[in-house]
Amino acid sequence: MLVCAQDTDKPAAKPKPAAKAAAKDAVATVNGVGVPGARMEFMMEQQRQRGAPDNAQTRAMLRDELVNREIVAQEAQRAGFAKSPEVQTQLDIARQEILVGAYLRDWVKRHPVTDAEIQKEYDRARTQSGDKEYRARHILVETEDQAKGLIAELKKGAKFDELASKNSKDAGSKERGGDLDWNVPGAFDKQFSDAMVNLDKGKYTEAPVQTRFGYHVIQLDDVRPIRFPGLAEVKQRIQQQLAQHRVDELIRVLRAKAKVE
Repeated sequence: MLVCAQDTDKPAAKPKPAAKAAAKDAVATVNGVGVPGARMEFMMEQQRQRGAPDNAQTRAMLRDELVNREIVAQEAQRAGFAKSPEVQTQLDIARQEILVGAYLRDWVKRHPVTDAEIQKEYDRARTQSGDKEYRARHILVETEDQAKGLIAELKKGAKFDELASKNSKDAGSKERGGDLDWNVPGAFDKQFSDAMVNLDKGKYTEAPVQTRFGYHVIQLDDVRPIRFPGLAEVKQRIQQQLAQHRVDELIRVLRAKAKVE
């Protein structure tokens, strides 16, 4: 729609402060629409985190990307995609994810994991790990009688890996003849690990071992010493794990307070 000009002899109205600020902060304009400088700074920060230099070349590349996005976004608006229920749902989910992420990052920043907590977790893991790791294989069945039957077959000369492939209900190790690869005792239920570490190499348990998963027949294939990593090597990973545990607990607390129907 064309708007008739009125009082053309009058000087043009001065732009409002907000409009002047927006124009000043824009890194480009596309069909009269400013591309905010905040977008440039956000994307530049992402590039810095990936190791890119903050220089004129990088910023020129980002400006081109922002301009291209604005052009396509305007075309999508004209095509009516902004009104699409599917697009609206995706935008809503993206907005929610950004809000959740911002809140949790701020919460973690205000509730930092201390060096003392990291040291305590490191010491706990080191104690639990011990100084050896074990390569074992097992056959998992549902009943004690089934496990006893398998032990009887082993005593008659049956091969452990063949029995595991035929009878174990542990899909993760069944196809490998029950092989569980190298692990520290703490990786298993206590009943399992206690039985495993008391075996001699090449021997199997002569009585079924019960855990929350069922009944096991366990064979120890090998044992070797391990070097537990120094604190400096794993400090960041421990910090991240403890922070995630705190976030999980926060969500449990918030959920307990919420009215969910």
